Amino acid sequence: MVDMRRILTIDGGGVRGIVPATVLAALERQTGRATRESFDFVAGTSTGAVLAAGIAAGIPAATLADLYADRSPQVFRRLPLISTVRRVVTGTMYEIDTLRALIVEELGPEAGEWRVNDSPIDLLITAKRLSDGMPWYFVRDNPSNSCRAGGFRLADVATASAAAPTYFRPWPVAPVGELIDGGIGVAGNPVYQACVEAFEYTDAYEPPSTMVVSLGTGTLLRRERPTWIWPWLGWLLSELLRSPAEQQTELVHRHYPASPFYRIDIALDREIGLDAVDRVGELRELGERLATAVDWPAVLAAREDRFRVTDATTLPRAYCLFGPDGDGTSDP
Repeated sequence: MVDMRRILTIDGGGVRGIVPATVLAALERQTGRATRESFDFVAGTSTGAVLAAGIAAGIPAATLADLYADRSPQVFRRLPLISTVRRVVTGTMYEIDTLRALIVEELGPEAGEWRVNDSPIDLLITAKRLSDGMPWYFVRDNPSNSCRAGGFRLADVATASAAAPTYFRPWPVAPVGELIDGGIGVAGNPVYQACVEAFEYTDAYEPPSTMVVSLGTGTLLRRERPTWIWPWLGWLLSELLRSPAEQQTELVHRHYPASPFYRIDIALDREIGLDAVDRVGELRELGERLATAVDWPAVLAAREDRFRVTDATTLPRAYCLFGPDGDGTSDP
């Protein structure tokens, strides 16, 4: 296709962000280019927002994957007694200032000071305002949008997007207010929001000449039946996050059928929490396994069929094509 433009979106998922980071490292090996040179627009929620900021700054994906392995224990550092007291008193388990300091440090002296408008590629980072539940989509200002979201510091909006309730306290972004994880609601998978922004609020993208890649952080397809109140609450929270993610895939396919659309994710055989630092090595292996299944040059040219979303493949068991058993097939 001539003059094909490309959109990349990355789901939330805490430490599971090492999965898409590892898949993007394979992209960079196969193409010999930084991710930001292969995509014109990158969107992310929560851990995906942190990855999107890193991609915009030109950080190699392999370095981003290493950060999950090396720095996650620092971000999700929990001392049993102190963490219990903190959770009771503040409602959170971890220090968000540690996360923000890491984001600024890794973006580097120049990008650490960037506003969203300074990004060399189009960006969308999601967050939700605590006071009224209003979603915020931080994008570069342009004549077709509201021109009120691009002047905020990239490090701040990425931190706010990753401020998952009970894990971190809300992050204040003046004058918007306190913000929390953009995945609370409908944007845990931000692919639909990115497409709406690109196709409806810029003049640079048209569905027939824009291909879309949505990267997941692992999907649990089978859950044990809850037997008492706390497992039921966990089941409900997981479904509140998972179901909207599926819906975003369906909406993009229905509303923008002319756009070649790929959903690349991996099935999980058991729950892996946002802060499961002891599972990072396992997650990296899953990412490497998924990466071997992706022919990136074919995807970028919209010639690959395996991960392409069609009328028959909008359900999660269809797009999680590379399950944990390693057989490269959909779960039944």
